[in-house]
Amino acid sequence: MGTRSTIALEYADGTVEQVYCHWDGYLAYNGKMLQDYYSNPFILRDLIDLGDISSLKPTIGTKHDFSHFGTALDQKAYDALYGDMTTFYGRDRGETGTSAKKFKDFADYKARHQYEEYEYILRSVGGEAVWFVADHSDEFKPLLQALIAEEECVA
Repeated sequence: MGTRSTIALEYADGTVEQVYCHWDGYLAYNGKMLQDYYSNPFILRDLIDLGDISSLKPTIGTKHDFSHFGTALDQKAYDALYGDMTTFYGRDRGETGTSAKKFKDFADYKARHQYEEYEYILRSVGGEAVWFVADHSDEFKPLLQALIAEEECVA
């Protein structure tokens, strides 16, 4: 069963775009992955431009088969080739209707966005890109703070 999440970017003009991600939406995976690999708004924009995501990975990557099934590769060989690449519903499986959802501003986003278990948004705070997360709630908090709190609970 997937832990669903959404990933959003607030642009310099105030508009927001959001995509869905089916697998591993929890803080320790997608949260950490976003913080570590997608804190640059230009890289995040490239990710969002490809639409809804099956599985987030450290790189956007290139078009590849959605899974090893239907290829001549076993799981190990498939992972060796594509294991660090994000898998998209549109680019990699050819599905339609997977484009990012667009909002006129943050207030519009908060009112009409797609709700999932974890919601991530990259916003500019004092000229710096900062990730925020809403974890099973409507309350957004800094992602870095949430990751540190989770690590303290586990330790």
